Amino acid sequence: APQIKYTKLFINNEFVDSISGKTFATINPATEEISCQVAEGDKADVNVAVKAAREAFKLGSVWRTMDASKRGQMLNKMADLMERDYDYLAALETLDNGKPVACSKGDLDHSISIWRYFSGWADKIHGDTLPIDGSFMSLTRKEPVGVCG
Repeated sequence: APQIKYTKLFINNEFVDSISGKTFATINPATEEISCQVAEGDKADVNVAVKAAREAFKLGSVWRTMDASKRGQMLNKMADLMERDYDYLAALETLDNGKPVACSKGDLDHSISIWRYFSGWADKIHGDTLPIDGSFMSLTRKEPVGVCG
């Protein structure tokens, strides 16, 4: 079985315990034994995460002012890291849900392809000039609007 390295919540770019300190058991479905205890996030943790996301997303923030091509590179880096740790992640997925490793690898392949897909769009989303009546010009600018949650 793979060594379980991280059991905390990931909020604001760091691993943290849940505010309540609660954890829950992750059960290996093949053996019905506890694999590990994982931090149990609740409303207070969600509020902290949403606050951090809003802060990271506000006008003038590093993310909002970053070149679109750089954002794409960062999304691609996530896919690179998933590929680097491919066998480990597939083994963790299998340990957690009991799927055959081949199925977990298929899920991981799909996840990596999604990260690559969206990394390619980072610098290709742009506005449009729309035809309208009269001597006017209508421009649209597509940009993120905020955090959901």
